[in-house]
Amino acid sequence: MSATTTTLKTAIIKEFGTPCPVIDLDIVERNIARAQKLCDDAGLANRPHIKTHKSPIIAKLQIAAGARGITCQKLGEAKVMADAGITDITIATNLLGAARSGTLAELQSRIGLKVCADNPVSLQYYADAAAQAGRAMDVMIECDTGQKRAGVETPREAIALAEIINANPWLNFAGLLFYPPLDGWPKTQTFFDETTAGLAGLGMKAEIISTGGTPNFVNIGKLNGATEHRAGTCVFNDLMMIDAKVATLDDCAFQIFTSVVSRGGSERGILDAGSKTLTADTGGLDGFGRIVEHPKARIHKLAEEHGFLDLTDCTDKPEIGDIVRVIPNHVCVAVNMVDQLVAVRGNEIVEVIPVAARGMLV
Repeated sequence: MSATTTTLKTAIIKEFGTPCPVIDLDIVERNIARAQKLCDDAGLANRPHIKTHKSPIIAKLQIAAGARGITCQKLGEAKVMADAGITDITIATNLLGAARSGTLAELQSRIGLKVCADNPVSLQYYADAAAQAGRAMDVMIECDTGQKRAGVETPREAIALAEIINANPWLNFAGLLFYPPLDGWPKTQTFFDETTAGLAGLGMKAEIISTGGTPNFVNIGKLNGATEHRAGTCVFNDLMMIDAKVATLDDCAFQIFTSVVSRGGSERGILDAGSKTLTADTGGLDGFGRIVEHPKARIHKLAEEHGFLDLTDCTDKPEIGDIVRVIPNHVCVAVNMVDQLVAVRGNEIVEVIPVAARGMLV
């Protein structure tokens, strides 16, 4: 381990203690620049998803690098971003709860949002919210081409929803939103082409054609007609993105600095980072994160405050008091566990960044 890394660990433990979430701003900026270039080279607008970092500060770095607005998953996230002066916002989920509670109307009265829907019920609540706000609402139709999450499954359904939108004076048909599976882009093209033809027959056109996902950077630009791409995890990256072959260890900007607090047996140990830090989301991978200093150590189980280590395959085992760095399997949920991120450059602490949009229920 380098002397500079040791110096940073000493500074972290003295100023913050462990476990401590740390981001390397040099890597963050490199990741932002790479995502922007991928979109630019494909001729698409970049609309990053802030669900990963949940920070207006980092969102503004993305916008300064060329992003055209942002994507949010919750209305509460969008409100935090709007409060920070960001006004070009797409919310990529059905907002029934927010629409019915009145909070959607409140934010729509301040800025013109782009929302998405896959059913007439959502559309009616959006229209009611827009009327209450006194401002027509832009609506994108979410389309499913294989993920089997939200989204209409046929072009006919998409066209029917577009007709409902077009007939309502409080709604504007803005476009189509896709999150294709990695192997689902040919099907997505067929879906898009059929929908486009059907809309044209009605004198309508989708101005925004949005694709999504960091893993889908390998497919960016392959949907003929796409206008923008939404990606979130790429700003920090994690083991899931490494497994998807869209990132390397050097691209992982987020790490949990955690202490070895027990070595109750020769082949086991305990970290002070458990499910309240790393979360129980494995992302389909083995274990609960990779220890940078001891890659053959396995975090095989979590309690709330403890990470259980299997050191069977380690020749160089960590000792009590050692501070190690863990790259989580899924960084988005790990960020959502904390109120602030310690930002470093060149192994020096430079600032503390609030995770301002975390914990939003609506």
